[in-house]
Amino acid sequence: MRSNLSGTFKPTPPAWSVPTHTLTESPLPLRASWFVDSEGEKMAASEAETMRKQTDHFLNPEDPGHLQDSVQESVLDFLLNEVGGDLKSLKKAGDLLERLREENTELEEQVLSVSCSVPPKVSAALNAAEDAQCSLEKLLQRERVISNTLHQHLQGAQSWMDNLSQTLNQVDTIERHMKYLRCLHHVEELSAAVQQCLMTSSVWEAIRAVDSMAGLDAGLNESGCIYLRDFVRKTLLFWHKIIKDRLSSDFEKVLTQLHWPIISPPTQSLTPTANGQEIHSQLELLVTQLLALQTSDDLISQRASVSFVSSFPPGSSATPLSQAPPLCLPIQIMLLPLNRRFRYHFYGNRQTNSLSKPEWYLTQVLMWIGNSSTFMEEKIQPILDRAGASISARVELCRGLLSLVQEKVSSDASKLLYEDALFCHLVEEVLQFEKELRSNHSYPAVLPGLLHLLLEDSILQKWLTVEKKMAVEKMDAMLSADGAWSSQYKDISDLDELKAPDCAETFMTLLQVITERYRPLPSPSAQLKFLELQRELVDDFRIRLTQVMKEESRSPLSARYCAILNAVNYICTILGDWGDNVFFLQLQQAAVSLEEEAVLGGLGVMEVGRLASLEGSLFEGLLSLLDRLKADMMGRLLEWTMREITEKSKPYCMDRWLSLPSQHDVSTMMLSSSACPVMLCVRDRLLNLHQVLSLSLFQLAWQGLAERLDNFLYQEVILCNHFSEGGAAQLQFDMNRNLFPLFGHYCKRPENFFKHVKEACIVLCLSVGSAILLKNLLKESEEENRECVGAGDPSPESALNELGVFCLAACDVLILLNLRASWPGQ
Repeated sequence: MRSNLSGTFKPTPPAWSVPTHTLTESPLPLRASWFVDSEGEKMAASEAETMRKQTDHFLNPEDPGHLQDSVQESVLDFLLNEVGGDLKSLKKAGDLLERLREENTELEEQVLSVSCSVPPKVSAALNAAEDAQCSLEKLLQRERVISNTLHQHLQGAQSWMDNLSQTLNQVDTIERHMKYLRCLHHVEELSAAVQQCLMTSSVWEAIRAVDSMAGLDAGLNESGCIYLRDFVRKTLLFWHKIIKDRLSSDFEKVLTQLHWPIISPPTQSLTPTANGQEIHSQLELLVTQLLALQTSDDLISQRASVSFVSSFPPGSSATPLSQAPPLCLPIQIMLLPLNRRFRYHFYGNRQTNSLSKPEWYLTQVLMWIGNSSTFMEEKIQPILDRAGASISARVELCRGLLSLVQEKVSSDASKLLYEDALFCHLVEEVLQFEKELRSNHSYPAVLPGLLHLLLEDSILQKWLTVEKKMAVEKMDAMLSADGAWSSQYKDISDLDELKAPDCAETFMTLLQVITERYRPLPSPSAQLKFLELQRELVDDFRIRLTQVMKEESRSPLSARYCAILNAVNYICTILGDWGDNVFFLQLQQAAVSLEEEAVLGGLGVMEVGRLASLEGSLFEGLLSLLDRLKADMMGRLLEWTMREITEKSKPYCMDRWLSLPSQHDVSTMMLSSSACPVMLCVRDRLLNLHQVLSLSLFQLAWQGLAERLDNFLYQEVILCNHFSEGGAAQLQFDMNRNLFPLFGHYCKRPENFFKHVKEACIVLCLSVGSAILLKNLLKESEEENRECVGAGDPSPESALNELGVFCLAACDVLILLNLRASWPGQ
């Protein structure tokens, strides 16, 4: 039995090394079913599975008892699969044993080969590491030896180094002294050369030597040798002054022969009759030599201007003037006689030096510029062009004269800060001077004139204060004048469309003049301050108009009340035009970019965004307030007019519409007698409003009156009465032939503004049959909510539209039909 076999067989791992005698020692009482022959494929699969199980058991050992049982089971399964239950198959045991031994030997060789292949690599790596460690120790040892040797050498050479450093310092000092002496020698050589050239009248060589000296001076600008630098600078100034004085003296003599300066307008040709060619040659030579001396002169002028600017506090008005490029040297000399004349007449105790007459020196400078333009263009400009100087002689002359005016204006303005009238006069004259300088004399816009002087904080603030003070005084005067509320163009219909009163037109002219004054200012920030002042003045004027309007509100139909309304409308129109003006759009962009709090204060992010995208304007807030005032005044006017019309309409409202005869019984239709006062009142009021209101306001007025009159007649006349056939015809006649034509002078189809009355007359004047059909249709529609109307029947809306009724609802039409008295059987 299998249990017996298990008790006698003692396998030893591995399973394939079991001796053959253990298989034959004890009898094998096996069952017959064990010896059933197996196919080769099943044996091969069983062998593979057995080998896998054995490998898993040996690689993953469990507890010893369980491991021994598993090994026995594996060996038994292996033998059963290989040998089987047939005793004749035992002859295969030898072959099986031999095959297992070969496999065992092969596996041992593989294990030995793998175990022997890894250590040589590891050994080689260890050997390499040991060799590297030995080499590193040798290098470290060598480094210590060299370091010690070097340290000893440095200690020994320290004394040599100290001696050598001292010697090098001495050499460097001697070399600097040599350079110092060579520089002095070079300066002395240049100085001697200049002296020799001047003695021999070799001006060009002297100028070149001075230019070399100027280059040396520029090179020593950062040097610490202050005495050498001072010596070179003084030497340069000395020889430059000598050469400049000599050339200036000769140049002035030539200019005198050419009748310079030209004080009065030239009456004859500028070209002299005698020695003209010789004088022109001398002029060209001297101008060219002075241009050659320009480099050293610019250097000296620049150094002088730097020292001059450093004496002023930051932000002083003198700083931008001193930063301007220096004038051309020939022009500087030409300006000397004009400079002397200017200072003689407009400084000191002369009568011409008057703070109340700034126009004297401003006009004089403009005259000098105008009188000298021809001379500069004909005599000096060609020489500058041939010398390669890219400057304009006329512009240089203007710059030189402007420097005199700038100094004078700056001085006078600071003295007039507490004199309002004189200060205003000075500002006006400066603005006029700037305008003439730019327009008549073509002074370039990129060069500063006089306007930047007005941008100094104290002067600008004074200007704003005076502008506001003068504007408020003028507002008081214009509102209290006798003809303040009458239009100066009232007799000229073509020019009086806006019918603006004199006070409003004068006020807007005042604002326009303020705009023209600050428009040329070179600073957007300053321009925005004036714009804010204008907005304050407009709001102040609006408040004044409101106060006057409240006084006149007891009689809204008076001429003064309508004049106030015209004034508000006129200001709205002008401000609307300004909102689309390029200048104010530019100021709007500047306000957004500069984030001016005075202009944008109180506006939200959305409003500022609309301003940045040019969707709004800087006058939107003012326009909103003015439109509100205009709407309020227009409402008061129409309400007062309707009150008068309503009073005269009472007899017409109570007329006997029910008892009027049919139009077939009347030979000629005539206006109702009770309607005559109403029509006369409407006509008179329309004519009066047309005469006193501007065209746009009258358009609003008659349309608003028509709307109110339409509602009044519909509510008080039509809905409050019953109408016979004759009464409905009379009402329609009164409206179509009398009321509507009164408004026909101002539009082509006045009945469109009386939609309720017109459509009510249509309904009341329907024939009896049409009225019955329409009434039935409207009742059916009302009872069944428009759901059970026959498919072929028209809808109430379409039926009403066919009759010309578009405004009235079906329920209103039904009410009107019930007001008819002419029904069958009645």
